[in-house]
Amino acid sequence: MPLRVVIAPQAFKQSIGARDAALAIQRGVLRAIPDAETTLIPVADGGDGTLAALIETTGGRFFDAPVTGPLGEHRTAQWGVMGDGRTAVIEMALASGLALVPDDRRNPRTTTTFGTGELMRAALDGGFNRIIVGLGGSATNDGGTGMAAALGARFLDASGAELPTRRRGAIRSDSHRHHRPASRSG
Repeated sequence: MPLRVVIAPQAFKQSIGARDAALAIQRGVLRAIPDAETTLIPVADGGDGTLAALIETTGGRFFDAPVTGPLGEHRTAQWGVMGDGRTAVIEMALASGLALVPDDRRNPRTTTTFGTGELMRAALDGGFNRIIVGLGGSATNDGGTGMAAALGARFLDASGAELPTRRRGAIRSDSHRHHRPASRSG
């Protein structure tokens, strides 16, 4: 009976993705034990590599969407649909991630999650209402206000006046009263 080996690595930060790591480990195992049965299960912790791990493992599809990057810049980010054809996957790190911000510009007070909300909007507009959002690898600490604003949320001050929301940086909310966007029809 051949040896069974499950290979389930996570990505190696700023080096190799989970799938490529699994393939490299598989090559090493098969070189050492040619008749081994290997099963590849790339994994992720919700940060960098989550989208690829879930979409590639399930035989899903990738999509591109224009988004606002963590510093307010225009960029393109990926999102995907798992192999079940019903579940969308968003990776915050691809739209609002630390790896997208140069070392000398890293300041969580000036970064935004707006682009993550734009990815969620792309999935919703594509007809997907089951969405997995991997939150790791973020360059932000706006509490998700950018993401919520991209989805139509409004934030109010203590007097009920709407706070200005920008596509960049956190807003200061003096109130716990938040507007819920109207539900989508259809």
